[in-house]
Amino acid sequence: MKKSVFLGTLAATTVLSGAVFAATLDDVKARGELICGANTGLTGFAAPDANGEYQGFDAALCKAVAAAVLGDPTKVKFVPLTGETRFTALASGEVDLLVRNSTWTYSRDTDLKFDFVAVNYYDGQGFMVKKDLGVASAKELDGATVCIQTGTTTELNLADFFKSNNITYTPVTVVDDTEAANQYLAGACDAYTTDASGLAATRATLADAENHIILPEIISKEPLGPVVRHGDNNWGDIVRWTYYALLIAEEKGITKANLEEVAASTTDPETRRLLGLEGEMGVMMGLDNNWAKNAIAVSGNYGEIFEANLGTSTPIGLARGLNALWTQGGLQYAPPVR
Repeated sequence: MKKSVFLGTLAATTVLSGAVFAATLDDVKARGELICGANTGLTGFAAPDANGEYQGFDAALCKAVAAAVLGDPTKVKFVPLTGETRFTALASGEVDLLVRNSTWTYSRDTDLKFDFVAVNYYDGQGFMVKKDLGVASAKELDGATVCIQTGTTTELNLADFFKSNNITYTPVTVVDDTEAANQYLAGACDAYTTDASGLAATRATLADAENHIILPEIISKEPLGPVVRHGDNNWGDIVRWTYYALLIAEEKGITKANLEEVAASTTDPETRRLLGLEGEMGVMMGLDNNWAKNAIAVSGNYGEIFEANLGTSTPIGLARGLNALWTQGGLQYAPPVR
């Protein structure tokens, strides 16, 4: 009997929470602002600049969503969240959207009642050490102390890796990337482990970056992407297709610089649908038909955003790799707009 009561209560709670959060679009429009859960500060992905304004690869997606929904990329409030606080903030409605280097996993998708609407960065967990440690492989870290963020998939991945290789380690727990870097530089840990992109971002901020190496092992799959709550499919569609619009723009050669020229001259049917020149694509989601054009106008297409914030010409120096378009051997692939 107790089990039946519990399940009934749970079902009622699930229905109620779905009803409460089923109108995120209406809330954002009424508020006139998108509230975006972001990193506390990870260079290249999402970090406040000298003026306190968030910049980076993930921040650009939040601004694109604001432009798609509100017509103004500045109408974003960034809320800094740690690995431990991010999901509570999303579940409670404190933020409308989470874009914070979060890995899509089974339990987060199902048990935590979230929807990962896309993968904007395919990644994997790695290790960074100081050159003078004399280590060339993660398998040589037997007995090492390792800095690791709590509330992340990296904790379990780390345990699995050391166990499978029959070696031991001592964890040094930290709450965010800044503390991790500080502890690592202070010698509190021999190695720092997180997503390889995060390691590259942290290393780029170090005064002696050349004295730190990222070891060759990638020990996990870390599909990172924007997250919304279960129960509001329309809001999930808006975030998903805003992201896909940036990908399709790259496929079509649409850039921030040539956007207006393409809009004025294109005869390509999909491009015309994407840019609101034909059809009612925006109206289908409760937006203006120029939603995608507004999103692309903020920072350009996906490739432009990647190169400006993370690419080989930046201090972070990341190659596209798996994040190249499918036409160039990568995994980034958008469904058609039709």
